[in-house]
Amino acid sequence: MEGLEQQVRSAWAGELSKEESFAAAAAAVDGLDCGKFRVAEPVDGQWVVHEWLKLAILLYFRHAPMEAIELGPFQYHDKVPLKTNLEQQGVRVVPPGTVRYGAFLERGCVVMPGYVNIGAWVGENTMVDTWATVGSCAQIGRGVHLSGGVGIGGVLEPPSAQPVIIEDGAFIGSRAIVVEGVVVEEEAVIAANVVLTSSTPIIDVTQDTEVVHKGRVPARSVVVPGTRTRDYPAGSYGVACALIIGQRKASTDRKTSLNDVLREFSLSV
Repeated sequence: MEGLEQQVRSAWAGELSKEESFAAAAAAVDGLDCGKFRVAEPVDGQWVVHEWLKLAILLYFRHAPMEAIELGPFQYHDKVPLKTNLEQQGVRVVPPGTVRYGAFLERGCVVMPGYVNIGAWVGENTMVDTWATVGSCAQIGRGVHLSGGVGIGGVLEPPSAQPVIIEDGAFIGSRAIVVEGVVVEEEAVIAANVVLTSSTPIIDVTQDTEVVHKGRVPARSVVVPGTRTRDYPAGSYGVACALIIGQRKASTDRKTSLNDVLREFSLSV
């Protein structure tokens, strides 16, 4: 891997020919496609971003030729082919769901008519529900449910930037949006229509004094849409935020716990 990383960095610096650059980029993207590499991975409890793999994806876009892709009655015109050998990998993709080459899905994943972009990593038994999108380089854990219409943003540039990360067992409600490298930690529950950006205040209101997080949803938190009042020259207005209103209970397993949370907090999903 170190040798390939050096080739990609040399290609990015313009030190290789077009053919050599494309070969290095293609080898790296192939490694992403089969799960040999990950754009980001947990190391000793911290997420580490492998910048060179993002550089490889950008180089691939730069050098890959445009090609017509024929799939039954559908035709596409793009630089990146679709992922293949889904049956052998134990992955279910329902038409017209789309998984791009360079994304990796572990066994047991289901993609309804949604979209998984290049560089993404999706853990086993995760559901990408109808019209949900998993952006480039996003890292989705095992046993995650991305409900209908969820938008998980892609983060390719700058190459050093952390992608969006949804950790194991999390539940993301319908039409929720998570972008700009936000981390949703293990088994958190995000209600419908919550919008999380790197600057969104995520306010824990479960104690006497609020605690504000940004860019991270603590493990097992239950999060709903909210507003907080801010004063402007024209008057006072409600500005969007997210509210942590409780925690999933440790006394039950994940599925039962999720059902309990939805009942207890009357969440829409």
